[in-house]
Amino acid sequence: MTPDRSPFFFPAKILRCAALWAALTLAPQAAFAQEPEGRLRLTSRSGSLSLTGSFLGYDGRYLRIATEHGELTLPLASVICEGADCPDPETWVPELRLSGAGRLGELVLPALVEGYARARGWEPARIETDDGHALYSLALPRETEGAEETDAAESAGRERLRISFRLTSTDDGFADLLANEADMAMAERLLDAEELSLARDAGLGRLDAPGRLQLVGLDALVPVVAPGHDLRALSLSQLSRLFAGEIADWSRLGGAAGPVRLHLEAGTSGQMQGFEALVIEGMGRALSEEVIRHPDAAALAEAVAADPGAIGMLPFGQLGATQPLALSGPCGLRSTARPETVSTGDFPLTLPLVLYRPMRRLPDAAEAFLGWIATAEAQLVLRRAGVTGLAPIPIPIEDQGARLAGAVLSAGEDVGLADLQRMLETLDGHQRLSTTFRFEAGEAVLDAVSRSRVVQLAQSIRDGRHNGDALLLAGFSDGRGGPVANQDLSLDRATAVRAAVLSLLGGALPPGVTLDVAAFGEAMPMGCDDSATGRGINRRVELWVAPLD
Repeated sequence: MTPDRSPFFFPAKILRCAALWAALTLAPQAAFAQEPEGRLRLTSRSGSLSLTGSFLGYDGRYLRIATEHGELTLPLASVICEGADCPDPETWVPELRLSGAGRLGELVLPALVEGYARARGWEPARIETDDGHALYSLALPRETEGAEETDAAESAGRERLRISFRLTSTDDGFADLLANEADMAMAERLLDAEELSLARDAGLGRLDAPGRLQLVGLDALVPVVAPGHDLRALSLSQLSRLFAGEIADWSRLGGAAGPVRLHLEAGTSGQMQGFEALVIEGMGRALSEEVIRHPDAAALAEAVAADPGAIGMLPFGQLGATQPLALSGPCGLRSTARPETVSTGDFPLTLPLVLYRPMRRLPDAAEAFLGWIATAEAQLVLRRAGVTGLAPIPIPIEDQGARLAGAVLSAGEDVGLADLQRMLETLDGHQRLSTTFRFEAGEAVLDAVSRSRVVQLAQSIRDGRHNGDALLLAGFSDGRGGPVANQDLSLDRATAVRAAVLSLLGGALPPGVTLDVAAFGEAMPMGCDDSATGRGINRRVELWVAPLD
């Protein structure tokens, strides 16, 4: 895997437009008429031929317009711009427009915006605009404590960044990205192949590439029932059959007789869409028409907690007074939603919270905010907002008794005692970090979220956060295929992660840190191989760390 292209990369069509503009700058000057509203006319400072187009964006240096020749990006200082939308560099304030998933826009990102303002010593002001819109203005503090501004220019001069939110859904956020009505889309699920193809056709680039998908945090959907319910765990198959309406009475699951009532958030929620795609449609079923929908997680939690016959799906950080259920499988493995199981992605219904950004330049102030999201300070903000952040959570090997017991219980002809002993000897003295990488079936190709996590690991090594560490990438496979092939595949996966990290670091590790690989095939499953979800959890590379000798 190679690092993403730089923000200065332009598609061939844009380069052709740039060449056209270069030709225009050599022509003599001529007069031009005022452009209609919404249109710009750009004229070279040394020539007369001009180019017209619609304003698309400005990042403080470069102007982006839509022309009959395609999208064009060029330095504003090199042209004379006329039209109502021409930016004035003297009064321009950087802006980042975000659109999409309500959970990100209502809770997570506003908390990050306010935390970022505090970190910079700025004053955040939230301005409600209209339905589904909000604007944050981040400004320098007033010189005198308690002083009131009397001049609009003074207020504008203090502003350092505006961040606007359009709170809709993942679907609408993606549509706004395509329509150039947003700079980034907020998503509670990964875009599907059709959406990624539409983005490429629209000139937005590969939205699943490193640098285009920014992982903000991790969340999970947890099955919940009313407090005191005698049910403690469900398999994914049982969960699918419940929400498809095939299991309509709790007695079918060994509980007290009574009708099952199904509760979900609105179908526009990206998390609900992910749940339906993975657990319902992914298992060949259709969602029951008897599902009761709720406008938000708080309303859903209240309804489930008050109804002994109810079952719902709630975000991990918003369980309210409900009783969460573990997810189990026929192989005997059971997974409970906890910060470490969500951070590792070992909980089967872990879902990413992501920002999708097209292949466009953003203002430097916006880039600084996006870069701050990965810092330790931002991770504390995420934790307080009820979201599992990206900071690695240490998981000592002595705290992994359930995993090791599962490895022993699931051992068979393909995984013997000698294999388990070799694994434990290799991992002895290490502790697992929650940073985990996952792969496509049968391949050593990282999935979209894991490509983003490779960038984060490389950055943490570059920043010195692993100085004095011996890092170990431990590869694992699912149980399909023979033991030799699975051993080889798990080694290929660990080697692929190492190669990707080294590529981002310029081919070499800094002094004071090592990065080795090991492979254990199917020796320590985290999920049952009876489902695609369980197999996906098992196809992984874990990050382990020990003090460097």
